[in-house]
Formats: sequence, C-alpha cells, structure tokens
Amino acid sequence: MSEKKCYGNPPPHVDLSRLSGFLIVIEGPDSSGRSTQTRMLSNWLEQRGYAVVQTGLLRSPIVGPALEAAKQGNVLSPRTMSLFYATDFYDQLENTIVPALRAGYIVLADRYVYTLQARDLVRGADPGWVESLYSMAIVPDAVFFLMASSRNLVERTLTANQLLDYWESGMDIGISRNWFESFIRYQRRLRVEFKNLQEKYGFEIVDANRSVNAIQKGLRAHVETVLHDTRSVLG
Repeated sequence: MSEKKCYGNPPPHVDLSRLSGFLIVIEGPDSSGRSTQTRMLSNWLEQRGYAVVQTGLLRSPIVGPALEAAKQGNVLSPRTMSLFYATDFYDQLENTIVPALRAGYIVLADRYVYTLQARDLVRGADPGWVESLYSMAIVPDAVFFLMASSRNLVERTLTANQLLDYWESGMDIGISRNWFESFIRYQRRLRVEFKNLQEKYGFEIVDANRSVNAIQKGLRAHVETVLHDTRSVLG
C-alpha cells in the first residue's frame, strides 16, 4: 500500500493509515485529451486486474447537478463558484475517494484540486484562502498534467463542440469581448497558474500535443513506475 497524507489536517474521522489504494490524478485544461486518457488508463488497469474507480469535477450527485444548472445563467460570482466546486469535491472525497482508497482501489481522478485552485487564482482569489480551502485534500501518489498549446486547445474545442464554453473562455472576468481572444488569453493565464502550482506540488508535465496513443503509452509507463516503486519501498 502507499502511505497517505493530506496537505493540511485530514478530514474528520479519516484514518489515513487505513487508505491502502492509490490516488492518481490526470490534470489539464478542457480539450487537452484528459478524459480520453483517463478512460484508457482505467480500461488498461482493469485488464491487468486492478480495481479502479474514476472521479472528476461535477460528479457529486448532491452538488453537481445544482452547479451545472447555476452555471447556465452565467451569473455566478467567483466566490460562489469556488464554494460550489469545493463542496462538490469534498462530497466526492468523503463518499467516493476515501472509501475506494480504504478498499485498496486505484482512484483515477479526471482533474483534482489543482484545476480548482488555478481557476480561483485566475479570478483573483487570495492564494492563502484557496490553499486553506483544499487543505484536507489527500496528496495523490502521482499527478500528470497534460500540457497542450492554446491554439491546439481552441481547435480541438471547436472541432468537438463547434462553440466555445463561456466559463472555459474566461468571459466572466472580462478579459475580452471577443470569445476567441478571451479563450486564448484565459488559457494562457491558467497555464501560468498551473506552472506555479507545478513548482509547488511537483506534478509531472506530459506533452499533450502528441497523438492519443503516444500520450497513453507515456502515461502507462509513468503509472507502472508509480505502482512498482511504491510496492518496492514497502517491501
């Protein structure tokens, strides 16, 4: 098993020494291929005999639907959105992530608290407040950030959806009235925040400008190393 810790104090009534599974996070902006890579990793691990649970943003059955509905009006304040997403995360932490880790599963997270922090920081949140908001988050065994160019992101987004997303384009913070220009500038700002978070938390950068299969091959090699090295240390 892997020895778990939190960024601050653990959640109430959670014994970290009993969490024997692995928490592996795939981070990256929309259209970086993150969800596809997470799904492929999950299938590969299950074929190798591992029990896998997937988590991600907006998957709390209590909070997720309400947040999705609230976002449709394009009127959420940055603080309200932050607290909505934090509630969604902690509901999943308590009811999905911790029970799965306790049962020895591999938890694959399609985004984690780093995306939430980066979004908050771009919108002017106090760094200390953001850090404290997610202090009870469990430290992952590995974090892989899919880094793609802004141009690739917008091309993939338009190919898949024909439209840019209001929030993922940063239209709520008034960067530009032009959606395309706002998207490019917003993604660049996110990239800066992710770079700072990468230096702070030490996650692995993965080149997401490559083909789907090339990215997956690299991720599998990294995950194998994580699983093997942890077991070797534990004897």
